[in-house]
Amino acid sequence: MSLGDHLREFRKRLLIAVAALVVGMIVSFILTDGIIWAMTEPIRIVAERRGDEDAVTLMFATVTSAFDLRIRISFAVGLLISAPVWLWQIWAFLMPGLTRKEIRYTIGFVAAAVPLFFAGTFTGWLILPHLVELMAGFTPVGASNFYDAKYYYDFVFKLLLVVGVAYVTPVFLVALNLAGVMTGREIIKGWRVAIVIATVFAGAATPAADVVSMLILAGILTVLFFAAAGLSMLFDRRKRKRDEALLGPAA
Repeated sequence: MSLGDHLREFRKRLLIAVAALVVGMIVSFILTDGIIWAMTEPIRIVAERRGDEDAVTLMFATVTSAFDLRIRISFAVGLLISAPVWLWQIWAFLMPGLTRKEIRYTIGFVAAAVPLFFAGTFTGWLILPHLVELMAGFTPVGASNFYDAKYYYDFVFKLLLVVGVAYVTPVFLVALNLAGVMTGREIIKGWRVAIVIATVFAGAATPAADVVSMLILAGILTVLFFAAAGLSMLFDRRKRKRDEALLGPAA
């Protein structure tokens, strides 16, 4: 294809992706009441335990902040809902230029990364109520918690995103191995550092008083690391056998 054909193809794919995003945002905007209700469940739990519904509440500081919050939620959820469409458009645009091997690796990467990311966000969602409750526990007696809606949304969104990305990190290790950047042995050698990082991350993402949640999260991240290292070593072994079959065993 000529450069002009590539640009026209890119414009076509982009327009389809944007249209899907707009539709997803419209659907998400209709559902924002339920989404906001679910997001603010930890706030209601804290208020109920204090015995005063007005002691902990979500605050909209400006005239347009409630509308802004719904738009932000609509964009994030709409991006998620329309993901099958815009991911396919990206794939359809790039696939003609990929080799069979690259296509196979890409499919494997997406097939592993997407479920892990959603598993991570679900874990973050389970952690959220405990974290909000712990932070609210530092409020002095007689004081109230008024959470700014924009800040609260950013807090929830970033928590889910960070834990989701943490679950996908082992897939990137395998991708680096397939790209020849790191061997499986090099990955496994860093197991001590990986355990420390997983423990520190779990400690930061979970309440200090909730040791069980911290250990579970750290354990999951550690298992994912060793799974990535084991898979990388398996790939290295297959590659070594293939090279020996083609070139003969190394002297």
